[in-house]
Amino acid sequence: MTNINKKTKEQTFNVSKFMANIAIALLIFGFGWYVGAGRVSFGNLHTNELNKNLSGSLDYSSVNDIYSSLKQKYDGQLDEAKLVEGLKSGLVKAAGDPYTEYMPPEDAKEFSGDLEGKFEGIGAELGKDKDNNIIIISPISGYPAEKAGLMPKDIIAEVNGESTYDLSISEVVDKIRGEKGTEVSIKVVRKGAVKEFKITREEINIPSVKQEIKDGVGIITISRFGSDTAGLVDKAADEFVNAKVKGIVLDLRGNPGGLLDSAVKVSGLWLDNGSTILTERRDGKIIETFEAHGTPKLGNIKTVVLVNEGSASASEIVSGALRDNKKATLLGQKTYGKGSVQEPMELDDGGILKITIARWYTPAGKNIDKEGIEPDTKVDITSEDIVSGRDPQLDAALKQL
Repeated sequence: MTNINKKTKEQTFNVSKFMANIAIALLIFGFGWYVGAGRVSFGNLHTNELNKNLSGSLDYSSVNDIYSSLKQKYDGQLDEAKLVEGLKSGLVKAAGDPYTEYMPPEDAKEFSGDLEGKFEGIGAELGKDKDNNIIIISPISGYPAEKAGLMPKDIIAEVNGESTYDLSISEVVDKIRGEKGTEVSIKVVRKGAVKEFKITREEINIPSVKQEIKDGVGIITISRFGSDTAGLVDKAADEFVNAKVKGIVLDLRGNPGGLLDSAVKVSGLWLDNGSTILTERRDGKIIETFEAHGTPKLGNIKTVVLVNEGSASASEIVSGALRDNKKATLLGQKTYGKGSVQEPMELDDGGILKITIARWYTPAGKNIDKEGIEPDTKVDITSEDIVSGRDPQLDAALKQL
């Protein structure tokens, strides 16, 4: 839950590859957690004072002892490349942080395509809960996961009969993704009950922004914060201003995150120049502050932001920034809670090392990691509502406007 990225410091948020978990890990099984929970920056990593006393390099003598024993005594064929990959993955996993992760070259190649919302899978975003279970952060509207009945917070126990215990988000993503037209079996635990779903994979192609005007209200739906999102929202803003809409609904439900640069620019369409959007902190100290710049075209138009359990990372940044700066109210359900920052580093072998480097805080100074953001107005939506095509959350937002 998947996810904060800068461009030139290009940060992507989720819990979820180049979409978080929640996260972000956001399939957006495979999109959300990368960008919903992380940030893509291929520059130098920030120095962490907590680790300054660690030795300059590891002592690999015991590792070589294990390798030598395996080579001499293992009853089977060893693959040296797989052993090296396992060593890298194990080293990173030992950090104990679900969002600090090593992506081998094959997974890293899928990163860019996932960020642009194009892949083959079931259309859902993965993350991890506080007990380290792989969970659904959000099924994507109109795609196989939602149609099959998967819901936020479903714990994925098995994929094709194989347990997900102790697997990373990317490992589960790899098991779920596959060619369109093929079937995947997913066993989940939902409120103590075990449910099994057989889902046929499809090509997933999700536009980052949709807009419409309904009953004099402008509705902007953002599915992820990609490289084109800020420009598309800016065009929608011009359309709404010209149409003299009486209010705006910003729909961030099921949005697992994306590029921080994009989230900052989108926030700036509501916020005055110099307004704080977020701060990044390490050990409680501010290491960077992000402020609004540009023209707040929508700043004087009453706005309601729709959020739910699938709104993670960059979505939470925008939600928190608009509310703390008193430019919008939030309606729906509590957000996912992805408040850490990851910086992926491109490795010489083509892989990516994604490292948690900081925590981000709302303008009011709150870190929402593992807590999420409570809406000003709580409105639930049930699986029966979804199946029947009802949207009580949008209805409630339109009433407020």
